[in-house]
Amino acid sequence: MRPSSPVFADAFSAGVTSQGLDVIRIGLASTDLLYFAAGKLNFPGAMFTASHNPAEYNGIKLCLSGARPIGKESGLLTIERFVNEGSPIDFRSVGTERSEDMLSAYVEHLLTLVDLSDIRPLKIVIDAGNGMAGHTAPAVFARLNCEVIPMFFELDGTFPNHEANPIDPKNLKDLQKAVKKLKADIGLAFDGDADRCFLVDENGELVNPSTLTALIASRELKKNPGANIIYNLISSRAVAEIVEEAGGKAIRSRVGHSYIKKLMADTGAVFGGEHSGHFYFRDFWRADSGMLAALHAIAALGEVDTNLSKLLKPFSRYIASGEINSEVADAQSSMAEIEAIYGPAAGNEVDHLDGLTVSGDTWWFNVRASNTEPLLRLNVEAKTQARMEKIRDEVLATIRG
Repeated sequence: MRPSSPVFADAFSAGVTSQGLDVIRIGLASTDLLYFAAGKLNFPGAMFTASHNPAEYNGIKLCLSGARPIGKESGLLTIERFVNEGSPIDFRSVGTERSEDMLSAYVEHLLTLVDLSDIRPLKIVIDAGNGMAGHTAPAVFARLNCEVIPMFFELDGTFPNHEANPIDPKNLKDLQKAVKKLKADIGLAFDGDADRCFLVDENGELVNPSTLTALIASRELKKNPGANIIYNLISSRAVAEIVEEAGGKAIRSRVGHSYIKKLMADTGAVFGGEHSGHFYFRDFWRADSGMLAALHAIAALGEVDTNLSKLLKPFSRYIASGEINSEVADAQSSMAEIEAIYGPAAGNEVDHLDGLTVSGDTWWFNVRASNTEPLLRLNVEAKTQARMEKIRDEVLATIRG
């Protein structure tokens, strides 16, 4: 729905068919609808999106057949080489283009993965941020026992109301107000390409994505006892605790969708969650779907006679800082300085799976360099607010001199 997308999609399709390959155009689509199509049809996929970025941005999101990820190490460098040097592959002369609507099949598939047949009536406010959830949500929620109050469902790639980036709390203020004013049971916020979903409870409070990861993990483990669950290393410590208490195996991952998807494939995990609001499902070709995560939350709430904040309380055990960015000249030397202060010499556990993670008895923090900017990203979690703030402020003082 970005103003620049149609011309890019037309040009991409023309380029592909000119090289002798066939194209199926599925039209307007959320990212998880693209993954559904690539999985269901077992073809590679491409879409034009800049996700949660401002209106002037655009880009291409790619996947292999079966919705397998393409990352730096799994295809992007090859594509870059082909662009610069030409492709060594010989194609037939010309391909064809046809259109196919996949939306109804997508909805049908989602509803086979979560049982919503017997939920109590719910009032749900949905903020689509003028993004693709305005296209997919009506088709999904028309099938549920709920009253939907739509916010910003008009597809508008200029994002006239707020950026479609729910990880920034300022973009959730309209949803929080609406949930409280309308006495809704739950609020849902999607990003621009609708692959991420964030929750707001009945009090208008933001739900930590790690809490939703833990809730979905517990539901999946009831269906798949003893299964593997993936979580990324900036997720709450509560996720691993809850997975293990439910009889599952919690497997820690680096941050990033290509790493999580590969780890899910390697371990046969049934579910994976990232603290950024991405949720991955084995039965959805190991791809992420904000809509499927939302349906799990709605099913869990609709199955019980209590409100969302009470339902989620057992899954929220720690206090998190949220991600804090600092501009640094040399990320590696900053991390080395932090490790010298807080590392094994101070009696703490250290690992380097992704940046630097330091763990104490009731707290942990992670610092890692941005891949695209001169930033060091800090996440802190502790059992109490005071302890979290103390660790946060000390580490930030070290980073910022």
